[in-house]
Amino acid sequence: NGVLIVLHSFINVICGAAPLNTRSDTRIVGGQEAAAGAWPWQAQLVIQGGLCGGSLINSQWVLSAAHCFKSTRDMSPVSFSTSTSGVTVYLGLQSLTSSANVVSRSAAQIIVHPDYNSNTNDNDVALVQLFSAVTFTNYVRPVCLAADGSVFPSGLDCWVTGWGTLSYGGGKIHFLSLPSKLTLDVPIVSNSQCSASYSTLTNNMLCAGLTNGGKDSCQGDSGGPLVTKNGTVWVQAGVVSYGNGCAQPGYPGVYARISNYQTWINSQVSGEQPGYISFQGAAAAARPLAASLLAVPTLSLALLLS
Repeated sequence: NGVLIVLHSFINVICGAAPLNTRSDTRIVGGQEAAAGAWPWQAQLVIQGGLCGGSLINSQWVLSAAHCFKSTRDMSPVSFSTSTSGVTVYLGLQSLTSSANVVSRSAAQIIVHPDYNSNTNDNDVALVQLFSAVTFTNYVRPVCLAADGSVFPSGLDCWVTGWGTLSYGGGKIHFLSLPSKLTLDVPIVSNSQCSASYSTLTNNMLCAGLTNGGKDSCQGDSGGPLVTKNGTVWVQAGVVSYGNGCAQPGYPGVYARISNYQTWINSQVSGEQPGYISFQGAAAAARPLAASLLAVPTLSLALLLS
């Protein structure tokens, strides 16, 4: 029971490859420490002291959440700061206290989706251009993005990574962490079921979590990637967006649905385009097909606002 995936884009290092990812038994809320290099696209974004997650999608761009850039100076619901001042992106980071394998870049440009609605959290995506391109290593690599029309069925196993809090309002976790596949990781929840918990849910959103709670992304994980895999290829399905608390029963985490933004991402990203995979559920065997070269990896980030 594989997954039909069509690889639309390659680079010298294929997107979604994680050579050092040898285990999948850790998590965020209710999670454990992840091995160094296990999630090489994971980015940490420091935005004027705030902490966000993100994902590298090519050598000079990161994908993240729009709500990370809400202005802290103006409480208007439509006020955003796209100033690059005080914005630093870290890649290859395993521990918030270790500098091994870490690459850092300042931000050259921040692009918030023009239709982001802070009241409903619709279109909660943003892009960050790095000041200069990064070199790919086993610790710094781009993730593949879900292509337009991708399908993520209810119950599909996914992983979410980040340095957020271990509980709502809790202290920060010190290591990159992710959900445990061996202990019921984070499954996709259908939008029809999820809409019972969130009245403002739209087709631009994707839900994941356990009915009984206990596992979820949390504060500080915002903007980080929700990924799934087939074989050795990892594809990003969502961007951490919002939820009712963290890991609460009946309230799965809500993510921006990446497959709905391929056209917008490609229209904003300069240079080579990111790699995309058409993910069509868990009914057929995986069949990666060669295509164009993948563009520089992008960075996705989200801000923890106090």
